[in-house]
Amino acid sequence: MITRRFVLIVQGVVIFHMPTETQTLRLALIGFGTVGQGLAEILHNSAAMLAAQHNFRAAIVAVSDLLKGALYHPDGLDIAPLLEAGRAGKLAQYPEQPGLVRGLDALATIQQSNADTIIEVSYTDLKTGEPALSHVRAAFDAGKNVIVTNKGPVALAYKELAARAALKGLYFGYEGTVMSGTPALRLARTALAGCAISEVRGIFNGTTNYILTRMESGATYTDALAEAQRMGYAEADPTGDVEGFDAAGKVVIVANVILGTSLRMDDVDRTGITALTPADIDAARAAGERWKLVARARRTPEGITASVKPERLPRSDPLAAVGGVTNAITYETDMLGAVTLVGPGAGRRETGFAILSDLLELAKLRTEG
Repeated sequence: MITRRFVLIVQGVVIFHMPTETQTLRLALIGFGTVGQGLAEILHNSAAMLAAQHNFRAAIVAVSDLLKGALYHPDGLDIAPLLEAGRAGKLAQYPEQPGLVRGLDALATIQQSNADTIIEVSYTDLKTGEPALSHVRAAFDAGKNVIVTNKGPVALAYKELAARAALKGLYFGYEGTVMSGTPALRLARTALAGCAISEVRGIFNGTTNYILTRMESGATYTDALAEAQRMGYAEADPTGDVEGFDAAGKVVIVANVILGTSLRMDDVDRTGITALTPADIDAARAAGERWKLVARARRTPEGITASVKPERLPRSDPLAAVGGVTNAITYETDMLGAVTLVGPGAGRRETGFAILSDLLELAKLRTEG
């Protein structure tokens, strides 16, 4: 239940005041890997601050993970033992308690739990958007809000999903799909509201940016990739990163959400970094430039065009100064010129924070509504 605060002040004296009750969102997490556990840690460690400063509480009532298992309790799960079981990879280790239900699959959790908000953080195939796409559709059909960090559903079906949410008066959050906890989308939607944005360009993939940074320091592509894999920045199969698919998915999201178009993955002119040589790196350095894998969407007389390509940027360009696994985005606006935001593009707590930022927005909208 939402209780608003009403205050009447006459000549500086408060004569009527009704305190606001903190509302609690009931969450079901679909997936409980790095990101899901990161969110749970934030909710556990920051509970007092969130209640005191933001009038916000959240209860995790359900978790369903394809590999770890599933738990549901309508009154909420105890986060400390939930995290312990999740880190062990076995939700079966979560202690028994009256009313606890085990073993619901993702769709059953979405449909049968009393969660009002579904947090979709499962593994998803960017080519099909599944299984997250089906999970999001099922949640909206069940009348539940959705927050996703998976690129697939937003890159492949943003307009459809946004329309479904709007039709039912539900919230659809996706801040974490582009630059993790760095508020790349929220910057444009809120702080830059009123500006006309003609172009968006950015460094959206930390793996490739790390490799290029290491190559500029003298490493070969092969050695830089192997180092990125050892440090956990690159997958055993790095194709999605080094061939530009990951960045392409993110630029499609930015183009569709911020520029209001309907691009598909196939519309992106995509080239990865695998063909760059030490000679290319040296030539850029001699010219006072740096290679970056730049994702770009721009307005043209023919419509919105999008690309992901290695580009030589002058060192004066803000994107050229972004090294390692850090991400960045530049909005070209009519009123402010170029506005650049730099921050982390991945990470346990960083992506967990992206979900929290959507949850806080949802709570605020519910309170105001």
